Amino acid sequence: MTANSLLRSAAIALVVLGASAAPAFATTIERVVSPGGIEAWLVREPAVPLIAVDFAFAGGAVQDPAGTANLTASLLDDGAGDLDSKAFADRLERKAIELGFRADRDNVRGSLRTLSENRDEAFELLRLSLTAPRFDPSNVELNRAQILSSLRRASTSPGDIANKRWWETAFEGHPYGRPVDGTLESVPTITIADLRAYTHRVLARQNLKIAVVGDIDAETLKPLLDRVFGALPEKPDLTPIENAAPQGLGRRIVVKLDVPQAVVDFGGPGIARKDPDFMTAYVVNHILGGGAFSSRLYQEVREKRGLAYSVSDSLIWLDHAALFIGGTATRADRTGEALDLIEKEIHRLAEAGPTAAELAEAKNYLNSSFALNLDTSSKIAGLLVQLQLDDLGIDYISKRPAMIGAVTLDGARRVAKRLLDSGLLVTVVGKPEGIASTTAN
Repeated sequence: MTANSLLRSAAIALVVLGASAAPAFATTIERVVSPGGIEAWLVREPAVPLIAVDFAFAGGAVQDPAGTANLTASLLDDGAGDLDSKAFADRLERKAIELGFRADRDNVRGSLRTLSENRDEAFELLRLSLTAPRFDPSNVELNRAQILSSLRRASTSPGDIANKRWWETAFEGHPYGRPVDGTLESVPTITIADLRAYTHRVLARQNLKIAVVGDIDAETLKPLLDRVFGALPEKPDLTPIENAAPQGLGRRIVVKLDVPQAVVDFGGPGIARKDPDFMTAYVVNHILGGGAFSSRLYQEVREKRGLAYSVSDSLIWLDHAALFIGGTATRADRTGEALDLIEKEIHRLAEAGPTAAELAEAKNYLNSSFALNLDTSSKIAGLLVQLQLDDLGIDYISKRPAMIGAVTLDGARRVAKRLLDSGLLVTVVGKPEGIASTTAN
């Protein structure tokens, strides 16, 4: 790491640590609309000299069959306009600016972090990366090689194999069944023309959500929004994607691999983010295996029997599907025992629901931990973008505690049945004992 890199990292770290002292709920979220009609949600925090920008364009990996979205995102900050890759990186380095992009299934996301004194240059570099990416052949091939190397490693990783097999089985024939990063066969076929076509189709103003947090006011932000995003096409050219539900419920798929542990992925249908039952499902899922040490899966699988170091599950909501997915890793000779126990606990919660004590503890934890997870400008900006993508409203943060508080025991028992009683698709990678591949029930 260069001296400039160390200074840059230290500067950002100090500012972020300062920002973490600001209470997450003591600030006001403003809806800012530029003269050109570009909207952003703004949280002004002048106490620390940092600006964090997060944004997302709807239309991620589902819009390409080959991994084009992922390769495109890796190249957007790799030279733009008159600046080649080295010159662009030097400009970021000299001003302690952090800029990055990534693609997921539904979106292309970006983030910008800058000290407020370098605001204008940071926003200019962001503008160039979005409107004039170079896609120089040497950089394309370097990034392609890095992705292919990652895919080769993933092809021998039990966790990656289990995850990939789960998704391709659950969404066979649907874009969600394709790997976000592409495949070893598809990535070499992506051309520079494909990269340019993808940016023109997806990076548009109409499918854009923006959040800004930090030392900037609304009147200063408005012209910057137009300067950065105003030259993008107004409308995207997106391929319609059908809604889908996970298939293969009742199946256990075993992939043999000579590794010490067996990796287990399991999951089934979830509940959509805008569904009236979602918040109740969120609380129920926390009780089952949502990450806390008190969860049923953690207590039964790890604490009482020592079958795994960790086990958890989570709700996942996509634009066209809702899921609950979990996983663990365990000794090969106890895989069948661990999986049977997981399925037993899921069934028990589905049939009887949570206890009153479990419900009260979960509600208290979820309300308390939410504020603790918003301890930096970057986290707040990321949340504000996600709230826009989910169309939850600018007042969601203030309404959330009451929404959790309104979850009743009767409601939790009803939703537990709805969420957990549809059966599971399970993928196992390793040399498991006590489990074999099955067909759908």
